[in-house]
Amino acid sequence: MAHSAQDIATFCKKKGFMYPSSEIYGGIAGLYDYGHLGTKLKHNFEDLWRNFFLSLDDNFFEIEAANIMHENVFKASGHLENFIDPIVDCSKCDFSERADHFIQTKTKTRHEGLSPEQLTKLVEKHNLVCPKCGSKLKPVSVMNMMFPVNLGTGKGNRAYLRPETAQSPFVNFKLQYELQRKKLPLGLAVIGKAYRNEISPRNFVLRQREFTQAELQIFFNPAKLNEHKYFDLVKNYKIRTSLVKDRNGDKVLERSAQELVSHGLPQFYVFHMAKIQQFYLDVLKIPKEKMRFYELDEKERAFYNKYHFDIEIELQEFGFTEVGGLHYRTDHDLKGHERVSGEKMEIFDEESGSKFIPHVLELSFGVDRNAYSLLDLNYDDDKQRGNIVLHLPPKVTPFTCAVFPLVKNKPEITAKAEQVHSLVRKNFSCFYDEAASVGRRYARADEIGVKYCITIDFETLEDPALRDTVTIRNRDTTQQERVKISHLLERLSELCLID
Repeated sequence: MAHSAQDIATFCKKKGFMYPSSEIYGGIAGLYDYGHLGTKLKHNFEDLWRNFFLSLDDNFFEIEAANIMHENVFKASGHLENFIDPIVDCSKCDFSERADHFIQTKTKTRHEGLSPEQLTKLVEKHNLVCPKCGSKLKPVSVMNMMFPVNLGTGKGNRAYLRPETAQSPFVNFKLQYELQRKKLPLGLAVIGKAYRNEISPRNFVLRQREFTQAELQIFFNPAKLNEHKYFDLVKNYKIRTSLVKDRNGDKVLERSAQELVSHGLPQFYVFHMAKIQQFYLDVLKIPKEKMRFYELDEKERAFYNKYHFDIEIELQEFGFTEVGGLHYRTDHDLKGHERVSGEKMEIFDEESGSKFIPHVLELSFGVDRNAYSLLDLNYDDDKQRGNIVLHLPPKVTPFTCAVFPLVKNKPEITAKAEQVHSLVRKNFSCFYDEAASVGRRYARADEIGVKYCITIDFETLEDPALRDTVTIRNRDTTQQERVKISHLLERLSELCLID
């Protein structure tokens, strides 16, 4: 049954996934806190991301860097000059919104990358007015989205909260390259916070002012852009793509990796497209038809990106929504940091015997958007059961298992249940619950995504044929099977592998 974004937001607050920050003071637009379940969900996604992408190459590593960075970092990157969003303001009331998004909502067509003058003409062409008071809109203007920070008491000590995690690997590259024995490709990953002064944060955690990114910056020899040592392993793999030329009819076509190369995309780029799709389909269990790569044209992508595909997930209310991206940033960033810092970023590559500034392939993921997507895609208002069922994969869900004594007024049953809980929690995320009827406990577990409920009943203690056994209930089918306690961990492992 269809649900709305508000249904998800209400559910997330009720159950402790995520909710407005500083809410007892009225909250702050674009800032959200994660509760006990949301934090576990988010960390599970981050761990899966980390394990999958850092395993693609032995020379990929995770680093952790400061959130506040030197002003010159953003002079070099171009953020001080170019990190701006177009704003449309009402001429009378306090309405203000990002102009291209406002026009897209009204016209149902994308307008990213247009100048303020071009956006103003679109507002006039479509006779768009303030949605709050109906007044005329002002000409589109721009605003820098970075948060400045004044350090200490002295003048001239300005820094900035980083608007993206990408600059952290770039400023760390030279040292890390030396430390990792001067080998390419070198991958530097960051999972951390970024900050953007969004004009009109909206759509729950999909557009925030403080958010978490998971990014992998791969530094490589540009002469090897059209090769990857493992490309043959994915060359026949079908990748769901919407190329610029597919936009008439909004088509999504499955093309093999080799076919995409024949369309002009480099092997090194396409290999990572395949791996990203495998992460979504095989690890996160996203339905294939809900995921696509959407190509951005020259006007839409950043000027330094030679190739740019958004990773998009189809959400219930918002349709296909960007949750990440794959960007070939060339040598733009390292060149900028070399120019401003005076530090040479050129390297001598012993393997090829040549000097060059490495190029960068960026794999970028919005952790909050992916967490929301997992909730949205797996949210099921099951009218037959009479409660919400959250069909999260076992590797993602906050708790894989729950242990229940059938009744709580039998000490021998609760004692055995506590023993089973102690056993299971050593290997699986698990909680113990004895409050209310077992049916109500099943419903509560379904609502937060628990995949397997383990129940200790009278047969566990009394039936000679079933002694020292428990039942395992599957969240999705509600079917139960009885398993010996001595085989319980083995069986749970088997079930999780199947799922």
